[in-house]
Amino acid sequence: MIDKTHQEMLQKYAEAIVKVGLNIRFGQRLIITLAANRGVPHQFAPLVREVAKAAYAVGAKYVDVIWGDEEMLRLRAQYAPHDSFGEYSTWQVDAIVKMIENGDALLSIAGANPDLFNGIDPEIVGMMQKTHLQHFSRVSEKVTTNAVNWCVVAAAGEEWAKKVFPKLTPQSAQKKLWKAVFETSRIDQPDPIAAWETHIVNLRRRAKYLQAKQYTALHYSAPGTDFTLGLPNGHIWISAQSMAQNGVAFTANMPTEEVFTLPDRNRADGVVTSTFPLSYGGTLIEDFQVTFEKGRVTKVTAKKGETALQKLVDTDEGSHRLGEVALVPASSPIAQRGHLFYNTLYDENASCHIAIGRAYRFTLTGGEELNDDEFISAGGNVSLNHVDFMIGSPKMDIDGITKDGSREPVMRQGEWAFDA
Repeated sequence: MIDKTHQEMLQKYAEAIVKVGLNIRFGQRLIITLAANRGVPHQFAPLVREVAKAAYAVGAKYVDVIWGDEEMLRLRAQYAPHDSFGEYSTWQVDAIVKMIENGDALLSIAGANPDLFNGIDPEIVGMMQKTHLQHFSRVSEKVTTNAVNWCVVAAAGEEWAKKVFPKLTPQSAQKKLWKAVFETSRIDQPDPIAAWETHIVNLRRRAKYLQAKQYTALHYSAPGTDFTLGLPNGHIWISAQSMAQNGVAFTANMPTEEVFTLPDRNRADGVVTSTFPLSYGGTLIEDFQVTFEKGRVTKVTAKKGETALQKLVDTDEGSHRLGEVALVPASSPIAQRGHLFYNTLYDENASCHIAIGRAYRFTLTGGEELNDDEFISAGGNVSLNHVDFMIGSPKMDIDGITKDGSREPVMRQGEWAFDA
């Protein structure tokens, strides 16, 4: 890692977020949302302020922040009346939707405590999560159609850092996690912006190859996994950079190592076994299997967090089906670090994964123009949820199934099986 102070690295990180992630245009406004650990949202303030400075430097006319406190969610789960979990304050959603409709940019900063709801009744957590998803769906719908340039990044929260590096002191753990955030986001490179431009080109080549193939299905083979997933007509393989409806090219996730597309909600059959824990709504779900028949989840099992996993699936009808399929080589830079992040933004970029729930409309040709019924008829999925879980490993093989039923290697032993 280049010998730079933490503040200098924050400045470079913020510049990459603004120029590569969001690609903020002159005159745009920016809204930043985040929730911090242990009631100390200001632990992320240095990054937020650097992002604001970088945004103003490229011509943003206004930057606003919604500061969250995730400890308040735990307090509510512990002490609020049992019949109150349908209550929700909508002012934040209203503000975000209004800014999106104005064509403004949206940045979400993740850094949540993976064990936030440890020891809390999963029934209560499920009720709180469903209420949030129902009200936040107005934002989610805008995001899944790429209404504006949006981006999700991470900051090294104290509780998250302690989970990733439990043997270190809190201060050392947080310092080490920040180092990991910078390195996996290419901020340690001599020219982070140029490094990102090269990475985006390389991922785009993979997507272009798969797009030309137009496989009708993918078949996955690995220990505990024997799974066939259909791909609908008109599916689009996406990598790194997308084009928003407001005309801005942006990179939605930093880091990103995936190439992804739309699965057919009606064609998923077999069993998949997780290769990474899933942190969902403050609960850690570990060592789980999901069984599908004709596109629908028919059974889930887990050594830890099974109730939370079942609650996730039971959120609505769409949560019984899939909305994304993503390919990631097992040798990705994040996988090479050799440890879990307990954060989906990171762990999904270490492993092939699929997502329960809502599909991205932009992964289907003309999908942004379809209503819900039309999108579903075309093979897309509609749900309150969109939750990625990891199934890839160095022992996984993936075949692409062509229209004539023949098979071609897409991945072997967790690595790309084609040149692009």
